Amino acid sequence: MSTTAITETTQYLTYKLADEVFAVDVAKVREILDFTPATKVPGTPEFMRGVINVRGNVVPVVDMRLKFGLTKTEKTVDTCIVVMEITVDEDTTVLGALVDSVQEVFEIEASQIEPPPRMGTRWRTEFIKGIGKRNNELIIILDIDRVFSSSELGILQEAAEE
Repeated sequence: MSTTAITETTQYLTYKLADEVFAVDVAKVREILDFTPATKVPGTPEFMRGVINVRGNVVPVVDMRLKFGLTKTEKTVDTCIVVMEITVDEDTTVLGALVDSVQEVFEIEASQIEPPPRMGTRWRTEFIKGIGKRNNELIIILDIDRVFSSSELGILQEAAEE
């Protein structure tokens, strides 16, 4: 599977899941919300925590820890929802990503990013754009448009419409 090469300096929003730091392109981020309990929608995958109301719009919320095979996100003072716009097969969906904590927004140059490892990582590399290095810390840069399959997005959109 081909990966998207990062060739220019980009701003990223970093967030934590367990002990790992992840980053997404800030162009994909709409806003960051404090933790809000979601209304569970029957028949949805375990990683979908439910839906919330964001300024009159119903937005599905996914637990990024569950999506990546970790334990369920527990509410803490730092837990928040990153509202993102993702595109799969030319279909755009707004969703809330439940994360342990948001870290910061920063620029990272292409020279500070290496391609994802071919093996030896517990994350599926098809949705990793690269591994960034900053202050002796490794940051997993996600291609958020590839994290969810089109069938998963269909389920999320249906849940938001119900």
